[in-house]
Amino acid sequence: MNVVQLTTGDFVAAMFSLDFVDGGFRREAVERIHRGAIDEWVTALTGSGLFSNRAVANVVRAWRGDPRLLLDSLLTEAGPATVEQYRAAWSELDAASSYAVAA
Repeated sequence: MNVVQLTTGDFVAAMFSLDFVDGGFRREAVERIHRGAIDEWVTALTGSGLFSNRAVANVVRAWRGDPRLLLDSLLTEAGPATVEQYRAAWSELDAASSYAVAA
């Protein structure tokens, strides 16, 4: 028997991915995630009652350390074109923030 260990990220993807993708491309959501404004997802995760405080804290720590993890989880159920659209927006934001830091 194969046992697959699901991570909190897997559950997060299951909770949010379909709703996120069904809403269509949302540039403002990518911008918020990119700058680390993740409170709406933290609140939903906490309010779900599905995760221990420790699990929520671990996910939040990971998202704050690398916000791209949240975006990747949200795109789990997205088609290739949608994923590419979000990743292109992310790359633009990376480039803009790198330019701002260099200036």
